[in-house]
This record gives sequence, structure tokens and C-alpha cells, in this order.
Amino acid sequence: MLNTVSRSWLIGAWSATLAVIVGSSVALGASLSTSAILLVLGGAPVVIMTLLHGTRTPTVAEILHAAETKDGPRR
Repeated sequence: MLNTVSRSWLIGAWSATLAVIVGSSVALGASLSTSAILLVLGGAPVVIMTLLHGTRTPTVAEILHAAETKDGPRR
């Protein structure tokens, strides 16, 4: 499912959802520190996705193939 969603759309939707959650916490009278923690924890995935833009993640098969056992590298 996430293969068909563009990165910019996903980041925008995540940011909009985060804005609604933080705005709601402020509107309901949450303390500033609680709202700041929500903002930081909710913003961390967006920052990571932005920094990792263009990097290719390895597949499970590539990870398992590169793993070394006690007997040496797998062949």
C-alpha cells in the first residue's frame, strides 16, 4: 500500500495530523511541556524520513545473506 503513496504526500499528511493533535492538546488546556513532547515525538519520524530521502533500504534476503554465523560468512 505504501508503495503507491508519494513521500511528500505522506510527510504532509503526517504533519497535518501532528498539527491537529498538538492543537487539540493546547485547546484542551494541556501544559506547554506536554504539547512540546507531543510535537517532538510526533515530528521525529518526519525528520527521519526527510533525512533518509534517496537511501535504499536492504531487503530481508540481503540482510540474511550478509549475516555472518559462528562458522564464518554464509555462502
